[in-house]
Amino acid sequence: MTERLATTCCIAGGGPAGMMLGLLLARAGVEVIVLEKHADFLRDFRGDTIHPSTLEVMHELGLLDALLALPHQKVPVLNGQVGNVALPVADFRHLPVRCGFIAMMPQWDFLNFLAEQGARHPGFRLRQQAEATGLIEQQGRIVGLKATTPEGALEVKADLVVGADGRHSAVRAAAGLKVRELGAPMDVLWFRLTRRPADPAETMGRFDAGRICVLINRAEHWQCGYVIAKGSLERVRAAGIERFRQDVAQLAPWAADRLAGDLRGWDDVKLLTVAVDRLERWHRPGLICIGDAAHAMSPIGGVGINLAIQDAVAAANILARPLRQRQLADADLARVQRRRLWPTRVTQRLQLLVQNRIVGPVLGASSITPPLPLRLMARSPLLRRIPARLLGLGIRPEHVPTMEDRD
Repeated sequence: MTERLATTCCIAGGGPAGMMLGLLLARAGVEVIVLEKHADFLRDFRGDTIHPSTLEVMHELGLLDALLALPHQKVPVLNGQVGNVALPVADFRHLPVRCGFIAMMPQWDFLNFLAEQGARHPGFRLRQQAEATGLIEQQGRIVGLKATTPEGALEVKADLVVGADGRHSAVRAAAGLKVRELGAPMDVLWFRLTRRPADPAETMGRFDAGRICVLINRAEHWQCGYVIAKGSLERVRAAGIERFRQDVAQLAPWAADRLAGDLRGWDDVKLLTVAVDRLERWHRPGLICIGDAAHAMSPIGGVGINLAIQDAVAAANILARPLRQRQLADADLARVQRRRLWPTRVTQRLQLLVQNRIVGPVLGASSITPPLPLRLMARSPLLRRIPARLLGLGIRPEHVPTMEDRD
């Protein structure tokens, strides 16, 4: 038997974009249902960075202190090491925001927090274990979502359907929206290493000839991303886990004594397939995609989550009023894409530049020296504010209106 529901807005995907949009629309008086396919948010090796732009949004919502009461680590400065040369890359402490740092927080804690805040509003409803599988269409307009649950089929009729279900979005596939692939020369192997008191304190990126690794200080452990050339996973595995441990030890020699225990086999290593793409058109009548469903980002800079949050803020700012008045038009959806397309394009171009000019050459190099831009930033604190602004605030940061402005 099919369960049938009706709402004003139905969001597929309970990630950062979907949960933030659900919270903001409910706060603005719009009835919303968020469908999340999993029973909880407890999935490891996800982006755990909350950048200053997102922390500023939480401040504007009056939720910053409550969020920062959750366990987290502050990263005020990003550091890199090229060969044996240590280089500061980005200093967030001078940004014109309340929080001049990146907050490292498990994404499940952040999403649970958004869900709890959303539940304070009468129009917010989260349905977990509800996986979007298709669209309901009438006379060329999307009027709802089809989903599966443990209890059976679910259909949700809505004035607006939002695809926020990630880079493998079922919603955008069902809508037939065209994806433009931009390419990526790399994939990432994620794993954990035990952290000890004598270890370095800072989150860092380490570059050596043929090797790149990002090590994120998570207090009790290191969350590590080891970059490999696109499509080279089988070759890396064929060389054996011991060779992989040796490669990691080259970049993190202080961790060499624990690699055998922490990386016992390939089951301890997870593959993140990197893709950079975006939709040519983000919307159809009655439907829009945001976040990774509209534009998959490279993990460079960890900006994907925060770009998704910015999409959600812009979408709520533009769509809340027409949704409340039940007068949503396709032109409103087009405004969201126009608002967010330029920041997306610029961010992806910068990521492609880093991929093609730094990551690709390093992975193929037999020797390495720090590139000139990094050497200049190491010498000039002022220059370090440029990447800090690009990473910390992004291109065209969005802001939450006050309740008075909303009306």
